[in-house]
Amino acid sequence: MTQKERYKRVIEWFEQTMPVAETELHYENPFQLLMAVILSAQCTDKRVNMITPKLFQDFPTPEVMAASSPEVVFEYIRSVSYPNSKSKYLVGMAKILMEKYNGEVPQSPEELVKLPGVGRKTANVMQVVAFDNPAMPVDTHVFRVSNRIGLTKNSKTPLETEKTLVKYFPKKLLPIAHHWLILHGRYVCQARKPKCEQCGLTGVCDYFRKTVSKTVV
Repeated sequence: MTQKERYKRVIEWFEQTMPVAETELHYENPFQLLMAVILSAQCTDKRVNMITPKLFQDFPTPEVMAASSPEVVFEYIRSVSYPNSKSKYLVGMAKILMEKYNGEVPQSPEELVKLPGVGRKTANVMQVVAFDNPAMPVDTHVFRVSNRIGLTKNSKTPLETEKTLVKYFPKKLLPIAHHWLILHGRYVCQARKPKCEQCGLTGVCDYFRKTVSKTVV
């Protein structure tokens, strides 16, 4: 099977089984999404969604957040991973938005990565989710699922994975393909024990062919 054939079959399966795939983070505008994505680093969306309603209510704009302090914000986000660092990121990010961008979240990935707490993945998430631009954010789920299925071949870094996925997925499908892979990794192709018996991609999956199928008598 060629890579083009593998991608074709993967796309066809996801289009049939997951025609709608979206972020599970709750948000109403780009600023809220940016805060949520920063908080979601090494943390579950479920946990982030538990704390953001009060955070969004009390810090509705970059102006309000910029006028606060990391110590105050910490009390809102203390249950997420690395709250000390993330509280500093949120306040620092808001201050830069006020100082350089008139309180608006920039759309350019080159500008986004200049914000505290924003790396390539977060910038790409903003491209896909907030601005509906073609991009491929690679988190732990996308990285794992891509390597397991064989969409990438022994990728060692998220950037390698991103470049390969962008090469083979049609540009118009990149936003939803990102969510396909995340949700598949979150609920089916899980890290410790993938649920291969529930997966419709076993026929094209390298992991299944090399490991699971060999144990089936």
